Amino acid sequence: MRDRMRELLSERRRRLVKVLSARWQRRAIFLLGGIVVGGAAMALALLADWAQLAFGRLVAEWRYASLVVTPLGFALSVFLTNRFFQNAQGSGIPQAIAARQLTDQTVRGRLVSIRIAVGKVLLTLLGLVCGASVGREGPTVQVGASIMFAIGRMSPRRQPGLILAGAAAGVAAAFNTPLAGIVFGIEEMSRAFETRTSGLIIAAVIAAGLTSLALLGNYTYFGTSAAMLGNGADWLAVPLCGIAGGLAGGLFSRIVIMMANGFRAPFGLALKSHPILVALACGLGVALCGLASGDTIYGTGYAQVKAALESGVPLPWSFGLLKFAATVLSSASGIPGGIFSPSLAVGAGLGVNVAYLFPHGALGAIILLGMVSYFAGVVQAPITAFVIVTEMTNNHAMVVPLMTSALIAYATSRLVCPEGIYHALAKGFLRRSAG
Repeated sequence: MRDRMRELLSERRRRLVKVLSARWQRRAIFLLGGIVVGGAAMALALLADWAQLAFGRLVAEWRYASLVVTPLGFALSVFLTNRFFQNAQGSGIPQAIAARQLTDQTVRGRLVSIRIAVGKVLLTLLGLVCGASVGREGPTVQVGASIMFAIGRMSPRRQPGLILAGAAAGVAAAFNTPLAGIVFGIEEMSRAFETRTSGLIIAAVIAAGLTSLALLGNYTYFGTSAAMLGNGADWLAVPLCGIAGGLAGGLFSRIVIMMANGFRAPFGLALKSHPILVALACGLGVALCGLASGDTIYGTGYAQVKAALESGVPLPWSFGLLKFAATVLSSASGIPGGIFSPSLAVGAGLGVNVAYLFPHGALGAIILLGMVSYFAGVVQAPITAFVIVTEMTNNHAMVVPLMTSALIAYATSRLVCPEGIYHALAKGFLRRSAG
C-alpha cells in the first residue's frame, strides 16, 4: 500500500513538474520574443531615419531628383516584392491578422516568416530612401509577428497568441507606446479580449518596451505637447475634426481596398497585369506631390508634425491634401510600407485646415484632434487611436476631446467604408492562401 502511495505521489510530482516546465517555457518564449522584437523595431527605426535623411540630402542637392529616383524606386520595390518576397507588400498588418486566422503552419509561414521579415525591412527602407509616403510601424508589426512565429515553433499550439503578441510588441516598440500596443492587440488584431493569452501578450509588450528604453532611452514619439482646448467655441473643433477626419479616413480606406481587390472592368485587369508600370506611375505621382508641397510630404511626415507640435512651425494649408494623395499612391502601388505615421501626418494637416475656422483657438490642440480623427477614420480602431496619440505626445489633458473625436470619426468612417482597412485587406490574403 505504501509503495502504491509513493508511486502515486511520484507520478503527481512528475506531472506537476511537466506542467510548470511547459508554462515557464511558454513565458520564456514570449519574453524572448518581446526582447528580439524590441531590438528589431529599434534597428528599423534608426535605419528608417537614415534612409529619410539620405533622400532629403539628395533632394537638397537636386530638387528634381525625385522625378527619377521615386518612380524607379517604386518599380524596383514592386519587382523585388513580387519576385522574392511575396506577401511582403503594403502595411503588413493584414498579413499578421490573416496569419492568426489560419491553422495550417505551412500556409501561415507564407505570411509571417523570417524571410518575409528581412524583405519587409529592406523594402521599407528602399521605399523611404526613394521618397515614398510610408511608415515603418505597420512593417514592424509584420516583422514582430514573423519573429514570434519563428521562435514559437517550440510551442506550436500557441502560434495565434504568439503572432498577436509579436504584433502588439511591434507597435509598442515602434512608437514607445506600451499601452497602445496592448490596446492595438486587443482592439485591432484580435477584436476580442483573450484571457488565456492576455498576460503573456503584456509580458511580450513589456519586454519589447524595456528593450526600446535600454537602446534609445525614454522618449515621446512627437515630443511633449501641453496644448489644450479653450472654453466655448473651441470645442466645436471636436465634432468638426471628427466628421472631417472620418470622411477623409474612410475615403482613403475605400480607395486602397478597391485598388488591392482590383477592378472588374478591362481597365482594372490591365492594371493588375502590369504592376511595375502601375508602380512607376504611382511613384511619379508621389514625386509631383512632393514638388508641389515644397518637399514636405516625402517619408513618414514625422519631422513636420513634431516641429508643428513642439515648436509651432506652421504646416502649409496644402500639406494634408498632398500628403493624403502621396499616401494613397504609395499604398496603391504595392510597395511595402505602413500607413500609421503618414496617416497621423495627414491628420495633422487636416487639423491645421480646421484651425483656420478658429483663429483664436489653440492650434496645437486642434492638430491633435485632426491626427486622432483621421487615424481613427482610417483604421477604424478609435480606442487605439486616442491612446496612441495621447502616449505619443504625453498630453493627458486632451484625453476626453481626443476620445470624443475618435468615436465620431469612427462612426463617420463606417458610412464611407463599412469595414476597417486592415481586416478587409486580410480577407484578400486569406482568399489567396486558401486558393
